[in-house]
Amino acid sequence: MTANSVSTNEAITARRREPVSNATLLTCISIGIFLTMYIVAIITLKGGFTKPQQVFDILNNNAHLIIIACALTIVMINGSIDISVAGVVALVSMVSVMFLKGRLWPAEGMSDGVRVALAACIAVGIGLMFGLVQGTLIAYLDIQPFIVTLAGMFFARGMITIVSAEPLQLTVSNEPGILTIVQHRIEMMFLGSPNKKGVIIPARMEVGVIAALLVVVIIAVILRKTRLGRHFYAVGGNRQSALTLGINVKRTRFQAHLISSLLAGIAGFVFMMHNVSGNATNATAGEMDAIASSIIGGTLLSGGVGNVIGTFFGVMILATIKLIVVASGLREPWWQTITTGAMLCFFILLQSVVLSRRGHKMKLPPWLKLTKG
Repeated sequence: MTANSVSTNEAITARRREPVSNATLLTCISIGIFLTMYIVAIITLKGGFTKPQQVFDILNNNAHLIIIACALTIVMINGSIDISVAGVVALVSMVSVMFLKGRLWPAEGMSDGVRVALAACIAVGIGLMFGLVQGTLIAYLDIQPFIVTLAGMFFARGMITIVSAEPLQLTVSNEPGILTIVQHRIEMMFLGSPNKKGVIIPARMEVGVIAALLVVVIIAVILRKTRLGRHFYAVGGNRQSALTLGINVKRTRFQAHLISSLLAGIAGFVFMMHNVSGNATNATAGEMDAIASSIIGGTLLSGGVGNVIGTFFGVMILATIKLIVVASGLREPWWQTITTGAMLCFFILLQSVVLSRRGHKMKLPPWLKLTKG
């Protein structure tokens, strides 16, 4: 046996002995729980759970939540928090509807496709502006992220009523071409289900779902394959150690909040495509659902551990729980809130048990500490 083959065998053996990371383990647990939950629902409740369209309905209704949950995953991995994302989503959806209705800019001579594209650019611009301001205050002025993003949430919600005090809706009578574009559905006949007359109804997926899935893939690649992603984990794990390694902690924190707000802007446009309306109550409590989805998916509030794949399944778990509660006959809204809270507590307890057995000490996130150091 040659020296090269021996070294190769030793490398393979070392790789096999390498333990699974905390993020990967927690993600696998989330995926397993989602699959188990959905299979049990198919067996016991049947109904819509037996049709592929049910999965696509979950994705269609929660595409914006998937995106802002990815945003929260980034800042939580970085050891921070951002509770302004749902406010940005609501503001972007209102501004987008105002623009598409021609109330912010004259629409004469502008094609429907160009108007939709410009509305998307405005949505991204709003997200970037929030990210620039909040990221600067948090990273370079060292103001607590909870306070900064709380102010951002109030500012965004307040700006909605300034833009328009009344709810707005895109209608077929006034914006037929725009509605055709934003409400386009991708039909999949091979995943269709027969109706009562035996006619195959194709499964339909919104364009916003494609955007959400692309965000998940792109953020997963950034976190796992790029230097920036490694810096997020390093800063969230231990800022002092990150400084010792030569990482620019302030710039990394700024970039995390900039990306978070950028994703919130994208989510706002996706939300508008699904609801085709602007309202001050849009995406209410969306930031709480995003935080819950991230935690259920295996992201730790203490920072340094997380995975957007797990976050995606965290969103799916939350949405499936709500469907199961309704299908079980508990249609009052508080039952969904109770089950969501119970599931969140279960996952926090599960994380604590799993990580303590693996020797990982749970700690307070930096943004919750009352003193520096």
